[in-house]
Amino acid sequence: MGGKKVCIVGSGNWGSAIAKIVGSNAAKLDKFDTTVNMWVFEEEIGGKKLTEIINTQHENVKYLPGHKLPPNVVAVPDVVKASADADILIFVVPHQFIGKLCDQLKGHIKKDAIGVSLIKGVDEGPDGLKLISDIIREQLGIEMSVLMGANIANEVADEKFCETTIGCKNLEHGQILKELMQTPCFRISVVQESDTVEICGALKNIVAVGAGFCDGLGFGDNTKAAVIRLGLMEMIDFAKIFCKGSVSSATFLESCGVADLITTCYGGRNRKVAEAFAKTGKSIEQLEKEMLNGQKLQGPQTSAELNHILKSKNLVDKFPLFTAVYEICYTGKPVSDFIKCLQNHPQHF
Repeated sequence: MGGKKVCIVGSGNWGSAIAKIVGSNAAKLDKFDTTVNMWVFEEEIGGKKLTEIINTQHENVKYLPGHKLPPNVVAVPDVVKASADADILIFVVPHQFIGKLCDQLKGHIKKDAIGVSLIKGVDEGPDGLKLISDIIREQLGIEMSVLMGANIANEVADEKFCETTIGCKNLEHGQILKELMQTPCFRISVVQESDTVEICGALKNIVAVGAGFCDGLGFGDNTKAAVIRLGLMEMIDFAKIFCKGSVSSATFLESCGVADLITTCYGGRNRKVAEAFAKTGKSIEQLEKEMLNGQKLQGPQTSAELNHILKSKNLVDKFPLFTAVYEICYTGKPVSDFIKCLQNHPQHF
């Protein structure tokens, strides 16, 4: 019996950075099969298929240029083939694509496979908020964990030191995933409050949009610190209302919480595009096309999903920062009004 077979479902910027770590660990450790399949959405780059480029040059030239992937990471354009006999599935695609992918994978996955979602976002279910890991669990019938942290992909690929958090109700599975993904430069804590870990990963992108507005409006570091703190308070309040099971403040002190929030508000694509939005007056869609080379923005869309849920529960007034981000991105509220949501924040009354 060989080791556990791993498949990475997704191959964008973050998917490719994780492939670098997972591929190199799988090659070294007996517990895992050496070959790691990576599902790649097929594209033509300069007249060549992206999968062919990855499998011959061992580099994702579109989404993670300048980084060699281990040769045991094999790009596969068909998601069903890629994941057919996987024991561990790592999901890392933009959150808007997950439903469609699960439809394709249904019935083709090993019954006792375990999954881990690196996807930052939430979905709207009929009863309000739906976690991405829950969508995958329900569709595919497998046990799910999540990995979230202060992990800007290019820095992880550069092997600059960082931490991350695995949220996993089954600690034994948490340990297997930690072994597969931990390196001297990528340190992992495992916690059991996986819903809280996942909520952090989704909501911090909304706060980062607010931080970008502040940068674009020229407000400076004190204001940005206030955005981060007030954003964190709204994240905690939201988690306490919407998460099943316990929500302890300690989880927000893990990498998935405060650390991810800080890095996303200072680096990260949501901040960058929001700053350009405040400076140029161009639409979010237009800036996404111009600035992101095919990557997707998560913050604005998550703010819209959240707003829908807050409206249905009459809680909009309790979340002025989340609400302002939504209104500026989608309803034509002027970006210069953003500061008002901070000045009249319920935290100050």
